[in-house]
Amino acid sequence: MKPRTPRNEWQRLQYATRNSLKGYQRVWQDEAAFRFQTLVLVVATPVAFWLAQSWLQFGLLLAFWIAAMAAELGNSAIEATVDRIGPEMHELSGKAKDAGSAMVMTLMMLAGLIWILVILDRFG
Repeated sequence: MKPRTPRNEWQRLQYATRNSLKGYQRVWQDEAAFRFQTLVLVVATPVAFWLAQSWLQFGLLLAFWIAAMAAELGNSAIEATVDRIGPEMHELSGKAKDAGSAMVMTLMMLAGLIWILVILDRFG
C-alpha cells in the first residue's frame, strides 16, 4: 500500500501528528521502561512544583526528565530497526542497541544531576 502524500502543510502537520501519537501508543504498549518513566514524570511533577524556587527551576526539573523520555523513544526506534533487520547476533547490532541504552542512561543521569543541584540550591 502506497502512503498518501500530503497536499499542503496543514495536511502534513495532521499526518505527522497522527504518526507521532501512534508512536507514543506503540512505545507505551511495548516498552515497560517508557511506562515507568511516564509514572515517574507524573509523580515528579508536583514534587518539582513544590521544590522549585522559580519557574526556571521547575522547567529544568521536568525538561531533563522529558528529554530522557525522548531518548527512550529513540532507543525504542533503534531496537525495533535492529530487530527488523534480523534476529541473529551481530557486533554492530549490539553496538547500536548499547549506544541507544547509553543515550537514555546519560540523560537520566543528567536529569538526576539537575534534581540534586536544585535540591542543594533549595536546602544547601
